[in-house]
Amino acid sequence: MTDAPPQTLTVFRQEESLGAARDLEFGIELLGKVKTGEIGPSLRLYRPAPTVAFGQRDANLPGFGAAAEACRKLGFEPLVRRAGGRAAAYHEGTLVIDHVEPHRDAIAGAKGRFAFFGELLAEALRSVGVQAAVGEIPGEYCPGEFSVHGQAADNPCRQVKLIGTAQRVVSGGWLFSSVIVVENSKPIREVLTASYAALGLDWDPRTAGAVNDLVPGLDVPAIEAAVINTYAGYTELTCRAFASVHP
Repeated sequence: MTDAPPQTLTVFRQEESLGAARDLEFGIELLGKVKTGEIGPSLRLYRPAPTVAFGQRDANLPGFGAAAEACRKLGFEPLVRRAGGRAAAYHEGTLVIDHVEPHRDAIAGAKGRFAFFGELLAEALRSVGVQAAVGEIPGEYCPGEFSVHGQAADNPCRQVKLIGTAQRVVSGGWLFSSVIVVENSKPIREVLTASYAALGLDWDPRTAGAVNDLVPGLDVPAIEAAVINTYAGYTELTCRAFASVHP
């Protein structure tokens, strides 16, 4: 990775969703706060409301309206995110991580961040017994070179996408967002199947899974603890109340 670790990374645990749209918007607000120096390097962790975050290309497809309606019928809020990629789904059984830092030339290290944080999060999953690795798997939803996937211990041919990552870079800072699917993968598989069909996009529904599909018994608190412990090996952490950035 080209960036040096921050001296201290402040962790904000958001205990409740702010609502699908507000959760997405607030990550951008944190990027603005770190860019202006209102806050330092920070990590926000939360469990989101059921959401399907479409990419800009999705929103321009003829089937987008039908895809959005399919999401609503299945209890997911359709939104269009500013980052790239294709549609990704998440709900209360997932953990979202927003990492923001100031940087004079944020674009220079963009690819290195994808590789570094992909491996850091894969390490967090391995620490709790998941056979996780970085890399796109054939047919995955919202495909990406630095997705994190896992495989079943009893069937190495069964691979599922567990973490999707996205990055937003502006003059003076960057936001690196990760979504870990931990529990209850069925609704995510259903809404992605309906959405991708409406958009006319091919994918393999077998690639949509959750951490506890591979290692039964793991839940969001266990994965959050694993992420925090792994980050603690990367830099010094300090915790602050979420209300200090969102009164």
